[in-house]
Order: sequence, then C-alpha cells, then structure tokens
Amino acid sequence: MSDITLVLQAVGRGEKQASEELLPLVYDELRQLAAARMARESAGHTLQPTALVHEAWLQLVGEGSRSWANRAHFFGAAADAMRRILVDKARRKSRLKRGGDQVRVDLADVEVAESTPDGDVLRINEALERLEQEDPEQARVVVLKFFGGLTNEEVAQNLGISERTVYRQWVCAKARLFRWVKAQE
Repeated sequence: MSDITLVLQAVGRGEKQASEELLPLVYDELRQLAAARMARESAGHTLQPTALVHEAWLQLVGEGSRSWANRAHFFGAAADAMRRILVDKARRKSRLKRGGDQVRVDLADVEVAESTPDGDVLRINEALERLEQEDPEQARVVVLKFFGGLTNEEVAQNLGISERTVYRQWVCAKARLFRWVKAQE
C-alpha cells in the first residue's frame, strides 16, 4: 500500500494532521493534472493551473467528511472537482456575455463568433450530464480518463472493472459524446 493511500485512509478516519500531510504528497501530480487540463482551455483563460489546484483542494478537503479508497479514487475526485470549477467559470463567463454586466456597445463594432471555447466547455458538460443519466459508468470512465488523466489500469482499479471494459466504455462514450456535441452545433 502506498504512502498516499495510507494518508488518504487517515483523512477518511478524520485525523486532522492527515490533510496537511497529504498536500505535499499529491501537489505535484495535481499541478500536472491541472496544467494538462488548462492546456485544452482557450488562450485567454484567466484561471492558472496553480489556482485550479488550490480551488480543487479546497473542495476536496473542505467542509464535510471525505474518504477515498485509494490513490486512483482520490485523483478521480480531484479531476471531477477541476471539471466542476472549469464548467462553473464557463457558465459565469457565458452569463456575463448574455447581459450580466451590461454595457452599451455599438453593433457595428462587434464581431460575433459562432462558437467560443467556453461554449465548447458547456456543450461538452451538457453531453456529459446526459451520459451520466443514460450510462453512469461510461460517464465516470470519461471523467477519470479525460478530466483526470488516469490510465485504463487506474480507471479499472478505481471502478472495480476490467481494463478491457474500460476500453470498450471509453470508445462507446467518445462516440456518443461526439454525436451529441455535434448535434448541438
């Protein structure tokens, strides 16, 4: 059993020092996860990987009892937290774009884009929410692989299924998500 798993179990038992011990053990990996996730975002994104890690950390060890079975389960939860943060940011930007911060603008000066990167994040999130309703296991595979950067082996360990099943679920989920996102365009 790894050091991280032992500390995660201590966090689950409610040992206060365990959260402080956990952060240095997982910080570099969370930072890499956030940097990989942010690399897919639009160039003008104001959120930096370090800030994303900090916001996700607060959600992970904040109020309420948390427990993780192992390292893969923890990083899956971290990936989910990062996804929620990015979707919330995209929703806030989209809301502002639709009049939340109203400023009079001359229409002749405005260029209207058909699609924005934030719009892509929201479309992908809507498709993922639909997948969660229709096939929760496929949705979990997508979150762990796409947002969490976990390998098939780690996803299989996290979900208690075989690697072959993870592969099949991943391929099927990608096809369904692609079809739904294209239908929204």
